[in-house]
Amino acid sequence: MLRLLTTISMFVCSLVAHAGGSDLHRGHLVLNGGGSKPDDVMEKFIELSGGTDALIVVFPTASEEADTGEYYRKVFAEYGCSNIRTVEVHSKDDAGDPGIAATVREAGGIWFAGGDQRRITNALLDTVVGEAVDAAFARGAAIGGTSAGTACQSSLMITGDGDFTVINANNVELWKGFGFFDGVIVDQHFVARRRHNRLISVVLEHPELLGVGVDEATAVWVRPDGTFQVLGDGWVVVYDASQATITAAPQNRLRKPLGGQGLITHILLPGDIFDHKSRKVVDRVGEEKE
Repeated sequence: MLRLLTTISMFVCSLVAHAGGSDLHRGHLVLNGGGSKPDDVMEKFIELSGGTDALIVVFPTASEEADTGEYYRKVFAEYGCSNIRTVEVHSKDDAGDPGIAATVREAGGIWFAGGDQRRITNALLDTVVGEAVDAAFARGAAIGGTSAGTACQSSLMITGDGDFTVINANNVELWKGFGFFDGVIVDQHFVARRRHNRLISVVLEHPELLGVGVDEATAVWVRPDGTFQVLGDGWVVVYDASQATITAAPQNRLRKPLGGQGLITHILLPGDIFDHKSRKVVDRVGEEKE
């Protein structure tokens, strides 16, 4: 019960913090599901950031590896990028640095490395650097990430804790995320690590949210118009429980199994476009697929 109340509280806080976000936030998202980062994913992020001369800020915050920042310097250099700034933000004290905040505000692109998404939100939420990320995205900067850097982008964030062998209520731990991918709960490494149970559990508990599971070596390019396109090599699985009849086992069970009839599932391939506002697949922006 405590976890459920905490989850609801965080969700309400997130909605308040990002009220009107679809109007204010004008940037694009390029969110990779983990594993390798295909060329079309990285090239799209760089293009949306303003090209190879644009300032790209890298947050290695989620990673425990000391050389993560240097790794991404080399990755972006291989694509011709010449203006890369790694910011070592690992705590709220780090995220209180006005100099880092000023750099982030000027970025054309902001990239979040993989690791543990809790390190990202613990360090950045409710800080001046976190506010700078918000401001950059509102101005039109692109935000990208992989694995943990993808998981933190929705309003509610899956942390990775819980029993994922079942579909139960009060089972998947959720924290407040950035909320840039609004109306969605996003998961990563999705097909490769068989993470269906935990995302289904979340959307049955929160049918107002669209479940978007991004596979490894695959990304969603999320556009300001409310559509996203699949990039890369794998699959994006979408769960829509908004029209489902959701059932649960008796209240006296400690772990309450969840059921649902009418859960809509979409399995999207590279090139497919989905409107996450209307919850429909489209051939191209604005045109529904028959």
